[in-house]
Amino acid sequence: MVPVEPAGAVLEHHAVAVRGGRIEALLPEAEARARFPGREELALDDHLLIPGLVNAHTHAAMTLMRGLADDLPLMRWLRERIWPVEAKHVSPEFVRDGTLLACAEMLRGGITCFNDVYFFPEAALEAALACGMRSAHGIIVFDLPSAYASDPADYLRKGLALRDRYREEPLVSFTLAPHAPYTVSDATFRQVATLAAELDLPVHVHLHETGEEIERSLAEHGVRPMERLRRLGLLGPGLIAAHCVHLAKEEIQLLAHHGCSVVHCPSSNLKLASGFAPVAALMERRVNLALGTDGAASNNRLDLLQEMRTAALLAKAVAGDAQALPAHAALRAATLSGAQALGIGDRTGSIAPGKAADLVALDMRAFGLAPCYDPVSHLVYAAGRENVSHVWVGGALLLQEGKLVSDAFSGLDTRWQLWQNALESRADS
Repeated sequence: MVPVEPAGAVLEHHAVAVRGGRIEALLPEAEARARFPGREELALDDHLLIPGLVNAHTHAAMTLMRGLADDLPLMRWLRERIWPVEAKHVSPEFVRDGTLLACAEMLRGGITCFNDVYFFPEAALEAALACGMRSAHGIIVFDLPSAYASDPADYLRKGLALRDRYREEPLVSFTLAPHAPYTVSDATFRQVATLAAELDLPVHVHLHETGEEIERSLAEHGVRPMERLRRLGLLGPGLIAAHCVHLAKEEIQLLAHHGCSVVHCPSSNLKLASGFAPVAALMERRVNLALGTDGAASNNRLDLLQEMRTAALLAKAVAGDAQALPAHAALRAATLSGAQALGIGDRTGSIAPGKAADLVALDMRAFGLAPCYDPVSHLVYAAGRENVSHVWVGGALLLQEGKLVSDAFSGLDTRWQLWQNALESRADS
């Protein structure tokens, strides 16, 4: 068992006692049987138990565009392929089915919570609830119209109304999510900053993802994007900056000084040729580093186990330091750091009494995991989602022996095929 808190702990022959969806105790198995006689028991011999993984940056519905637009840099990928397809097809039904498909994939890979940024967030929220996942939803804001909203005021009005309806739902949380510096004006950013302070909501934004983004900001605003956000009052402990690939030393210091969080999406950064994030430098400055998959249209997997491995390997190569982002630090980035970035670190992200029983078991008996000298090393460098055997969210069993339990996924295979046919016809036109 790897509780994540305290850092570096690995517990053998321990048990987790769960009552009412929360962790009641964490203790040696013999003590557990003595303290809780007659309780229902599940023995997981030769398994590793970890907190549920937190996918801190994704666009779940874009799973329906997996493989539709490959081998292009970010802005061509957006302008030439993704945005035209979205303009034609994105709807509540598209978002619901795409999110359900994403949830099925994420649960099978041990992800219990995801931070989503996409159009029609109500459809994504309802899909996540239907299959029992924990989710955070961005109150998205663009200065561009879409099928979802006409202008920044409309985006905010709809998103805040959704938050009001679901603010007491224990599996749901929210962020304010202005898309990126190149799609949001100063006036809109100022409004987001005001709302974030008034409502105590995190702000989730794509930031310093590409060199082109920075060049455009210099041309249009005279400063780099992060300095622009600083002047607009957006840097602070509630800022969740996705990607942060292109950072100067003083910008890393700025993130650290303001207590911001960074969500590292290594596979997406690699696939879009966005560059290499300075992970070791961020960790050295104690910036809260979380992990995300980004969307399946630019990854093309929603696999946080793979992101842990890729992040750890890349950090070493970029820094020229084999000790950069060691296994325990990678696991923390994929669990507790993501939960803390979202403002829900008191609810999930580690195995601790009082927290929700968001748990993942991996079967360590596979040939590819033998022999095992260090289970955390194996988790990060050798294990895959095929080794995930059980997943619980809030104590509810959602994956049993590698099989999804919920009937929310019934008929999904037919629906994604219909969407594939519709999107293929658009791509060919």
